[in-house]
Amino acid sequence: MSAAPAPASIAPAVQVTGLTKRFGTFAAIDDVSLRIEPGRIHGLLGRNGAGKTTLMQLITGQDFATEGDIHVFGEKPTENARVLQNICFIKESQRYPEDFQPKHVLRSAPWFFENWDAEFAEQLVDEFRLPTNRRIKKLSRGQLSAIGVIVGLASRAPLTFFDEPYLGLDAVARQLFYDRLLEDFAEHPRTVVLSTHLIDEVANLLERVIVIDQGRILMDEDADTLRTSATTVVGPRAAVDAFVRGREVVHRDGLGGLSSVTVAGVGPADRAEAAAAGLELAPVSLQQLIVRTTGVRSPDAHETGIEQSA
Repeated sequence: MSAAPAPASIAPAVQVTGLTKRFGTFAAIDDVSLRIEPGRIHGLLGRNGAGKTTLMQLITGQDFATEGDIHVFGEKPTENARVLQNICFIKESQRYPEDFQPKHVLRSAPWFFENWDAEFAEQLVDEFRLPTNRRIKKLSRGQLSAIGVIVGLASRAPLTFFDEPYLGLDAVARQLFYDRLLEDFAEHPRTVVLSTHLIDEVANLLERVIVIDQGRILMDEDADTLRTSATTVVGPRAAVDAFVRGREVVHRDGLGGLSSVTVAGVGPADRAEAAAAGLELAPVSLQQLIVRTTGVRSPDAHETGIEQSA
């Protein structure tokens, strides 16, 4: 009796290979290869000018690559209506005609998104308190952001990109966005990419984390793996140095005789050893891990994440 054939691997929503985009001599995207899996929420993270927006514009067919290949749902996206009708790209700098009103944007959305849910859009309009009869140029930044969020959610496009569209929204409105995204994603699975600098706010949403800096991919890992990959060890300098000797050190800080060192791969036996040495072990947040691993530091002590989008 012959063995059953192995199940076919699931095709990626996006496959990028050797992708480069130059503007003159400047490489905004530099030999990038990555795979975006279908039915997952990805975080695309990076500093200001890191290349996030350029990468998304290339994937969504809004610009041409200098080198390399992009396949979305198995096809090249540029000038390809079959692919583009399945993509929703919501930008932080989304532009609308000044004489438009939000109701005009929402009425035209079904022309572009075959999965558009008008009832869900109306619910979101009420929840975000969006004035649909006010002219676009009279709206606040937060209200403009709300339009993008509503379109991105209610489109239910198979591949949806959010490029910092929630800037300008207050904390309550941002949490509403996260809640509705998770709820609707559970009922209508699709592939979502969030480009953001508010890492701690979105950390629990992300299933995959992609970090880009200076046009290159620095990190592409499962979020759950990252969350458990590092631990901070705190205590007297000599004891901490003895404990971390021979381990992979991610980050090191110190003040006087105290030391704080973030290390990778701390298991149960290591924890017992640390406790016996009188050391404290603390988990590392996703934001802290990304900052410490990449060496990316916010210029402002009050920043809540890496930095704003490219």
